[in-house]
Amino acid sequence: MTQEKDLKPSNGYLMLFLFIILFFGSIIGFIVMPRIWFGFAFLISIIILPGLILVNPNESRVLLLFGDYKGTVKKNGLFWVNPLYTKKKISLRARNFDSERLKVNDKLGNPVMISTILVWRVRDTFKASFDVDNFENFVVVQTDAAVRKLASLYPYDNFADEGLDEDITLRSSVNEVSDALEKELEERLDIAGIEVLEARIGYLAYANEIASAMLKRQQATAIVAARHKIVEGAVSMVEMALSELSRKQIVELDDERRTAMVSNLMVILCGDRDASPIVNAGTLNH
Repeated sequence: MTQEKDLKPSNGYLMLFLFIILFFGSIIGFIVMPRIWFGFAFLISIIILPGLILVNPNESRVLLLFGDYKGTVKKNGLFWVNPLYTKKKISLRARNFDSERLKVNDKLGNPVMISTILVWRVRDTFKASFDVDNFENFVVVQTDAAVRKLASLYPYDNFADEGLDEDITLRSSVNEVSDALEKELEERLDIAGIEVLEARIGYLAYANEIASAMLKRQQATAIVAARHKIVEGAVSMVEMALSELSRKQIVELDDERRTAMVSNLMVILCGDRDASPIVNAGTLNH
């Protein structure tokens, strides 16, 4: 037997009623009229009792007879099975696992702190019981291994100065990374009969030793990107201004004056502070 077998046990309420009749009837009968038959009835009631099992919703009982797997009871209710069966309870409820924050290296070798949140449950009670030593510990170890592997496949972020053309990063591609993590965990946990319901990154940050430097780097990247947009807009505005002045023939500018005007406009439009104009009371040449 290498797979789960659904066992259909006997009605437990009938056996419970039989136990009550035999147990109390034998005691009362032995007191009133001592006979050996009442002793046999009492012994039978004691044998019946260990066979009663109660299965709650989203729980199961794995049954063994001297090391031989007989089946699993997943149906809810009160049942009766062979009293010699060894009964192992396994919960079928969904469980949450929030892993510890691990220090791992991303694709670029940068140390990052990462943790995952996993929602899982037992799908195959046979595999969970007999194919691994401890399926709960197996989930913990394999989740850590999957997170370490996942972090090494993607960079934390995409920096233009490193010549990267990565579409998927740990920081920005949340859905893609979660899908990859879930697929990796499904492959690893299938041996233990575990079903992965959801897997996602719970915490992600640079390690403390490089967090400050990376923050400055991100700020510098943002500043450069903002400056790039400002320069693009300033060039467009200067071009428009010169074109309008020429089209409407407001003023005739030679190359030297045009250069000076472009320089002044670029300084005004690209500067961090408001410009302080100087009023020229003379001619254009002074």
